[in-house]
Amino acid sequence: MNLTFVDKLRRYRTLPLLLLLLLASGCASVPSAPSSPPPRATAKKNIHDACALLTDHDDWRRSLEASAGKWGVPVHVQLAIIYQESKFEKNARPPRGKALWYVPWSHTTSAYGYAQALDGTWEWYQNQTGHHHAYRDDFDDAVDFIGWYCSKSSEQLGIAKSDAYNQYLAYHEGHNGYAKKSWQKKPWLVRVAERVRRHAERYREQMLNCRSSGGGGKKSWWNFM
Repeated sequence: MNLTFVDKLRRYRTLPLLLLLLLASGCASVPSAPSSPPPRATAKKNIHDACALLTDHDDWRRSLEASAGKWGVPVHVQLAIIYQESKFEKNARPPRGKALWYVPWSHTTSAYGYAQALDGTWEWYQNQTGHHHAYRDDFDDAVDFIGWYCSKSSEQLGIAKSDAYNQYLAYHEGHNGYAKKSWQKKPWLVRVAERVRRHAERYREQMLNCRSSGGGGKKSWWNFM
């Protein structure tokens, strides 16, 4: 059907009214000038440098020192585990799964915090230690947990507390999984454990160099290597 010029005017004259109705109902919006993007969260610096990390975060140094003194797990082993698990981010979580291949779903596990402890394992720690008000996003509690868990691994599985490679395998697989050698079927996990071992050794060497060069006068944590 061919519309005359007058018919066209009559049809399009209703468009402003329709647009106003849509705006009022919230179904449409007028594009506005782009605003400035929100500032990016500043990444923690010096997580690759044990000396700078412990100097910049004196409260972390004291927490690591206390955990090492209490459980006997060297500071550099604790640092390597935290580096691997959370990169020192307090609210770290595993990635979300996908529903129908693309819809974001729940997190793949209940792991959370600096140490990426699971809900059940954290409850076990709380019950065993009586530390019922411990929080996974608190650094002091997280390193105490790591020291406790690695101490349990040493006690139950005979893993040396300074053995970052096997300590991490037991940390990831659980004591039963490690005893059953479940990690042998996971080549990717073996590679990760080797990376943790290298990180621990790097942290240890850095701490030795700090000690020999003075390290700003804070030497007490060097006794827990």
